[in-house]
Amino acid sequence: MTTFGYFLSSEEHDPKELVRQAKLAEDAGFEALWISDHFHPWLDEQGESSFVWSVIGAISQATSLPVTTAVTCPIIRIHPAIIAQAAATAQILLDGRFRLGVGTGEALNEHILGDQWPPAEERQRMLEEALDVIRELWTGELVTYHGEFYEVDTARLYSLPDQPPPIYISGFGPKSVDLAGRLGDGYIHTAPAADMVEAFHKAGGEGKPCAAGLKVCWAHDEAEARRTVHRLWPNQGIPGEAAQLLPLPRHFEQLSQLVTEEAATQSTPCGSSPEAHLNAIRAYVDAGFDEVYISQIGKEQEGFFEFYATQILPRLRERR
Repeated sequence: MTTFGYFLSSEEHDPKELVRQAKLAEDAGFEALWISDHFHPWLDEQGESSFVWSVIGAISQATSLPVTTAVTCPIIRIHPAIIAQAAATAQILLDGRFRLGVGTGEALNEHILGDQWPPAEERQRMLEEALDVIRELWTGELVTYHGEFYEVDTARLYSLPDQPPPIYISGFGPKSVDLAGRLGDGYIHTAPAADMVEAFHKAGGEGKPCAAGLKVCWAHDEAEARRTVHRLWPNQGIPGEAAQLLPLPRHFEQLSQLVTEEAATQSTPCGSSPEAHLNAIRAYVDAGFDEVYISQIGKEQEGFFEFYATQILPRLRERR
């Protein structure tokens, strides 16, 4: 049975607004939350980027929904030992409803302390080692760890939940999906890609949940919605590996000048047609995703939640 959740955009909204949207999502009938983890937004126009762990703490006291980071990078900007502590605390505050979503990150967020940005294969090895560190610390034992990338010296976590949070791993290519299948408790993606779900299952993920997210832009006027997407998220029309390699929002702004409105909105349902939204979400369900998270682009949040509460979520659940 597919879970339908709301995707909180830390790049677009300030921390108080994120908590408000989490409450609106629960009231509208969404069943879970994703939240992005960034140091920088993709573009200055998006305008925000709060510290996700503080926001998760606030959300834990404002709603009863499960929360997943989508996704945290535990390999450069923040040492995996600190992520282990943060995730354990989040799991306690959420009464066992936290899931740690992880990935190999982007230079946009991870270069800030002057660290070298490694190639993809090295980042995957770093992620694998980071997961070892995190899971060892979640045992509550005293941990000393000497790895290829990380050192831990006689560290122990004292505030631990009854059960550690599941770890969902994002993956967009064969090697990362293989890593997710071998080491993850779940899988994260951002496209209705049935082949990626199948590859995850074959790599050891059979029976484990697959989650995906998409962006939409509800508005009474479809043309206005398309303009909003093109203004705030033109970077989603940038192809290739640029999203992993560019270090500053202005670099994405420069590339985004080449992205047309059509390219920016190609995968984003815009306007108030229920069928456009339903068809986009059902593509993820049909691809085999067990959890689907929807993010509303722009400031029309109240209208979006009313639209989904009355016209979208009931019809999705009828089919479910």
